[in-house]
Amino acid sequence: MEDKQMKKRKVPLRKSVVSGEMFPKKDLIRIAKSKEGEVSIDPSGKKPGRGAYVALEPTEVETAWKKKILDRTLETDLSDEFYQELLDYVKHQKARKELFSNG
Repeated sequence: MEDKQMKKRKVPLRKSVVSGEMFPKKDLIRIAKSKEGEVSIDPSGKKPGRGAYVALEPTEVETAWKKKILDRTLETDLSDEFYQELLDYVKHQKARKELFSNG
């Protein structure tokens, strides 16, 4: 019987701009800033432009919001509405992950 875990595939790691820790890419959410300066949540991780990663942890988003970390990283001013949207998204994704995880 074939081993279900493929040993050859490397897990892509990215650094959270909040904690500075490395996480598997799937445990992070990418925030993208386009050339036009538009900032958006990038669930696919494929939008063009500068990207910043935040862990799928509500506390990380709250820290980023409080300290305006994404504003500094992406060199822009983000609205409270954006941070609220990001926080809601992360809470939703985390809940889904916990719901569908087998552990």
